[in-house]
Order: sequence, then C-alpha cells, then structure tokens
Amino acid sequence: MRTELLLITPPFTQLNTPYPATAYIKGFLNTKNISSTQADLGIEVILVLFSKKGLTDLFTHAELSKSKIPSSPNIQRIIALKEEYLKTIDAVIAFLQGKNPTLALQICQEDFLPEASRFSELEELDWAFGAMGMQDKAKHLATLYLEDISDFIVASVDPNFGFSRYAERLGRSANSFDELYEALNQEPTYIDKILITILKDRIVKVQPKLFLISVPFPGNLYSAFRCAQFVKKNYPEIKISMGGGFPNTELRSLSDQRVFEFFDFITLDDGELPIELLYNAITQVGSFNLYKRTFLLENGAVVYKNDALKNDYKQADVGTPDYTDLQLDKYISVIEIVNPMHRMWSDGRWNKLTMAHGCYWGKCTFCDISLDYIKVYEPVAAKLIVDRIEDLAEKTGQNGFHFVDEAAPPALMREVALEILRRKITVTWWTNIRFEKSFTKDLCLLLKASGCIAVSGGLEVASDRLLKLIDKGVTVEQVAKVTRNFTEAGIMVHSYLMYGYPTQTVQETVDSLEMVRQLFEAGVLQSGFWHQFAMTAHSPVGMYPEKFGVVKETEAIGTFANNDINYTDKTGIDHNKFSFGLKKSLFNFMHGICFDYKLQDWFDFKIPKTTIPVNFIDTALKEEDNFNIKPTAKIVWLGGKPSVETFTKSKKGNSWEMMTLSFHSKKESFGIETNSKEGEWLVSILPKISVSSHKTHTLQEIKEDFEIEIEHFELFWYSKPINTLRKYGLLVLN
Repeated sequence: MRTELLLITPPFTQLNTPYPATAYIKGFLNTKNISSTQADLGIEVILVLFSKKGLTDLFTHAELSKSKIPSSPNIQRIIALKEEYLKTIDAVIAFLQGKNPTLALQICQEDFLPEASRFSELEELDWAFGAMGMQDKAKHLATLYLEDISDFIVASVDPNFGFSRYAERLGRSANSFDELYEALNQEPTYIDKILITILKDRIVKVQPKLFLISVPFPGNLYSAFRCAQFVKKNYPEIKISMGGGFPNTELRSLSDQRVFEFFDFITLDDGELPIELLYNAITQVGSFNLYKRTFLLENGAVVYKNDALKNDYKQADVGTPDYTDLQLDKYISVIEIVNPMHRMWSDGRWNKLTMAHGCYWGKCTFCDISLDYIKVYEPVAAKLIVDRIEDLAEKTGQNGFHFVDEAAPPALMREVALEILRRKITVTWWTNIRFEKSFTKDLCLLLKASGCIAVSGGLEVASDRLLKLIDKGVTVEQVAKVTRNFTEAGIMVHSYLMYGYPTQTVQETVDSLEMVRQLFEAGVLQSGFWHQFAMTAHSPVGMYPEKFGVVKETEAIGTFANNDINYTDKTGIDHNKFSFGLKKSLFNFMHGICFDYKLQDWFDFKIPKTTIPVNFIDTALKEEDNFNIKPTAKIVWLGGKPSVETFTKSKKGNSWEMMTLSFHSKKESFGIETNSKEGEWLVSILPKISVSSHKTHTLQEIKEDFEIEIEHFELFWYSKPINTLRKYGLLVLN
C-alpha cells in the first residue's frame, strides 16, 4: 500500500469528527496525482484506550505502579468498580458511535453505568434534562462515564491526558523549547506508547517518502514531536514536515536548531504550494530546489526559505477535501456540557468546508489580521461550493456541513443557499458570521430553507465604545436585531463574548453582562461563551499596544513559540475575578432562568449598578428599520404553484372577475384573492421567481414585467395579497 505521503493529525483534537486539515491537503494532492494516506491518530488512540482490552491493560499498569496512585476516594472507587467498567466500555463506545442506540434505555435507568465523581454534577443539571430526549440524556451520562475514566488516567497513569488536548501546557506560549525538549528526552508515557504502536503500524504499511504532521493547536504539539521523534530515529530516510494552525501563529520567528532534530521542514500558512515544492525537492533528487514559506536547517542554522515566485493556488484550484482513509464510522459523539453550540461541536459528524479563505472584514483589533489566514480574503464560487457539498456527501455518506470560515460573507451565503435549493438537495449546515445588517429577516429565512441550523458570531464586549475600539463594525442594537432575524427564522444563535479588553472598566464589564442578560431574556440569543481577552503578537493590539492603553511586560522574543504576549493594562483592573460570575450567570441565562437576579448576586465582591436601561434591548427590537427595497434586490419565491379559481364579484351594480390562488406550505394551506389580471400575472411570474429557477430576477425586472399590461406596480406590491405571500416565502434579498 505504499504511497508518497503520509498525513496525520496527532492526538488530540475532537472525538466526534476529524480535524479537516489533512483532508484539505489530500484533496489538493489528488489534483496533482500525488498519492497520499491520512490518519487521525487521536481517535485511533482513544479507541484503543477506551476498549475492554485497553482498560484491562490500563488497570493492570496502574496496579503495577500502586505507589503512584493517589489515595483519593474517587480513584479508589473507580478501582473498586473495575469489573463494571470492563463490562460496559465496549457497549458504551458503540452507543456513542451510533451503532447501539437501544442502549440508551439502559443508560437512562442510571443503574447500568458505574458512577464516580463526575456524576455529582447531575444534581445540578437534572432540571436541564427535561428538554433533552432519551438519546441525548444517555449521551451525556455516557460522557460523564468516560470523563470518570479520564480522571483515573490523569491521576494514576498520565497527568497530561485530555480528550481534546494532550500536554497542552507544554505547547501553550512556549517561548523556549527547553521544557518540551526535556519532556521529549524522558521515557515515553503510557499514552505515548499506544500512539507509537499505532504509528509504527501505519509507517510499515504506507512506507511514505514524506511524513506530514498537522498541528492545529497547542494540545497537539507534544504528540507531534513524539511522532516525529519515533520516525526520525527508526526511519531516517523519511522526510518529516510540520504545518497547521500552531506553527502558522506561534512559530513565525523560530530559531532553535534543536527543533530540527525532529523535523526536516516546518511550513507556514496555506500548505498546498509549500507541500508540493517539498514533494518535488524529495522526489527530484539533484535538482535545484525552491521553497515556499519553509523553515529548514542549513549549515547548522535555522533558515527561512520563501524563494519560489509561484503564487499560492486559488481556492477554485485546491480540490475538494478528501476524507478517504479516515475511520468516519468510528468517531464518538459526546455531550460534554448542556450548551447548545458546544453540543454541536462535540456531537455528530460534520464535513468541514470553507466558503471563503480569510476574512472579508479583517479589521478587528484583537485578531491576527496581519497573518495570511485572516488577511488574504478569497471567496469560492457558490456553484463550486455546492459541487463540493454534493461530492463530499456522496463519498462520506454524511450531509452535515460545518463551514469553518473566519466569517462567512452574507452575499456568498445567499448564493450558496440559492444553489442548494435549486439543486433540491438536503443539507444541514452551520457557520461563523459577523452580526451585520445584511442579515435581514428574508435572508435568514432563505438560509433556513437551505438547511442552515445555527450561526456563531462575535458580540465580544457588549459595549458600543469598546466595539468601536475593537473596530468590530457593529453596535449592540444592530446585533440584537440580527440575532432576532436569525432566531425568528429558526436558526440558533451563539455569541462569542469577551471581557478584559484593554481599557475596559468595571462599569463596562457590568453593563456588558446586563446587555447579555437582556439578549437572552428577549430570546434572541440561545448560546454563548465568555472568553478573557488575550493579547497576540500578530494583532493590532499586540503590534501597537500603546494605542490601546497596555504595556508589554517583555519585548524579548523567544527562540521557539511566539504568539501570546504578557501585558499590563494601565487601568490596573484584575479582570480574572469576573470570570466565575460571568460564566455562572451565562449558564443560567442559557437555560432561561435567573433573569430576575440582581447582577450583584453573581459576584462575591462589590460591583457597581448597571447604567443600561432595563428595556434597552426590547426598545431596540421594537424600532422599525427603514428598509428601502432596492430595485436591484432579488425576488425569490420559496413556495409552490397555486391552484386557481375564478369568480365574479359585484358591488352597486358593477361586477368584475376575481381570482383565488390557493397554496400549500409544509405546515398549512392558505389563499389570496386578487382581480383576474393581477392573479394571472402572479400565476405567470411565480415560476420565474421560484427558488428552483436557474435565473434570479430583480424587483426592477418584475416591475417592468408587471407594467407591460398593468399599472401601479407599487400599489400592488404593498397590497394585502403580496403581504400574505411575504409571510409564506416571497423573499426580498437586497
């Protein structure tokens, strides 16, 4: 089964779906007829560890090193329940893989799974299960069960273990390579040995010339180096390269030669062209080699080569992501916490796609807008996106898609939705957005009709002063209206929230919380998460801190990772102390309770009263938008063909022909009445503006069509029959 390249994602990222980087690269390599094999070693390690044999070996290993096992009651309880864990583990994993759904009945009886400390949370969360079906509740209980086992692993075998990260501490803000290097020179851990066994088997089967390791997050870094270390020691003829989100942001000033004891190359930013050039350099021995955004070791020194003049590939030319080789039927859906959006991240298998490379806004001052993954904006044509959707759905058997854009462009989302509806395909999808005014009520209805179920966007600091400082391009009032449009269309809304932004006062933190409280109470937000501001080297705040009232604690640049920057806010406020109260209040707001609590109740220290009027969001939502329909607005009909009946209407001796048009929506039937001329025109125009039509028509075009035989289009357009059709799927898309 020899292939030219082996692409891996090292442990750990997600349990429910593969991280898409290797699938993107494999799709590109297909366009160049370069053979490759990919593997997600994270899920493979988990499946070995969380099996009857894996747990048997785990308990045996722990018993042989009893001196290391803490004497905590929780760990002793898990050891005492060993046989119950061995008896249930394979069935639980199968259930979480969707292969054993009837097990939910037993799990929910709560006398099937052994329970340790994680299940103590159930007393707090019991009220939440009222809104959860049996399958969901069983998934959550099974997740707690796995987390109990994870606690045992951390306490008795490997303190670095985590389901979505491994030894993350070693990768986060590691300005120096020393600590990681020291760890790599220790004996492999219990988890390392499982990883290396799996990797060895893959290397023997594939026999690659080039070994590519994608490192998206700090929690993948240690395992990536362990994989490279093993291959370098045992298969020195194989060249090894690292790419991915972590080196793209953290390793841009790399200079430590020791890194190249493990790797031959480290590439930055879009990987397609750099990898193609590496492949050429390895397979075309003796030729002069050019590199693109690549670190390597030359004469004992780290050098950065970016001498290839060829431009990066356009998004239209990078191919469709290819998930071949990945064990798609073995991923595990879990429900870690009762948070609607976090549940989507961890539950279900999603095909990952991108509508546009980079960010069309590209101004937010906390963001890495100086780096290519944000700075270089390039949308993909809607038809090509939907071609990729159909291709992936056919090959993977999954029609769920997560568009992983920095911020999906509204106009492109509209065109993708129209194309999905034209092709009459069933798709479930969600993505990241900016809460901008382009998301009108009608656009949200169109997105919903095409299969959009959720969006996530940054409200960040819910303060207009700070939103302006961030250069977010939105106001709180605007966010409220946009989230209402999505919510009323039936699309779930998640908001990223931020606290501790430079110059943020205590009063603004309190007022921000009040804004968030009102948004949830109004029902226009369903999910959210608070993040504390972190300064990064490639953001405007990191590059020009003096403009934002902060002082860098150090200007020294390390020889390894450089991204997160320690800083001092001139306000002197300890923003950390707000963390618990902000998160606890949000947890309750998400479940529709505690809106009547005083904000002071969430904190164990004195806070000022909010200055936000209690009805601020309600007032914003009641304000009517002066929504002027542009002549270029696209008019789209989501409904079907009407049945038609004519009748005569008489009044004061006059009679005229009338028409009844009867429609059937998915939920109900309805009708409208017009005079016969207007009715005949409607019957003729609806197929032309139908969403299944391959041509979209503007308001100006349908007005001109109307006025060929009938006068006063504006009077007709704002009449009762048209207003009724507007309620049932006649959309105006500006």
